[in-house]
Amino acid sequence: MSAGQPRTPHPTLELVGVDDLSSDDRSAIIRLCADAFEEDFTPLFQYLPDSTHVLARLDGELVSHACWVTRSLQPGELRPLRTAYVEAVATAPPHQGRGYGSAVMQRLAAAIGDYELGGLSTGRFSFYERLGWERWPGPLAIRTQHGLLHTPGERVLILRLPRTPPLDPRALLTAEWRPGELW
Repeated sequence: MSAGQPRTPHPTLELVGVDDLSSDDRSAIIRLCADAFEEDFTPLFQYLPDSTHVLARLDGELVSHACWVTRSLQPGELRPLRTAYVEAVATAPPHQGRGYGSAVMQRLAAAIGDYELGGLSTGRFSFYERLGWERWPGPLAIRTQHGLLHTPGERVLILRLPRTPPLDPRALLTAEWRPGELW
């Protein structure tokens, strides 16, 4: 950092279960995600009822967010793995590029160590790869009551955790069906 360049303030990071979020926090999360992605996030809590949230605040203002839900991802012939599946990673547009999203994801990674795998779907590989996430190059599918629904256009990243067994990333990776976004 050069002399005279202002330092980026460090946000406070908070880990909160969905049932402990205040109505103000819920509204702030929906607004932040809607602003960052320019889409409607109103049904977020309907689709992620058992989520855990990482909140980054500066002077009380929510500036970045990520959450996870428990899913079962099954790589190849392995049994389904208890997976922390990451959703709604967003930083308020005026605060982007300052490391707040990275701080949120690092806090999230530290909190999911008792899972067998981390997973997420994104179009922004480079952001997550810098933080240790890996692209899943193998085929993807959703497990439904009628069999497998192949999802060739999706992109999934995984995070190996201390309890992750050896994986073949060329194998088929499946997840259970869910309402909303499948991946």
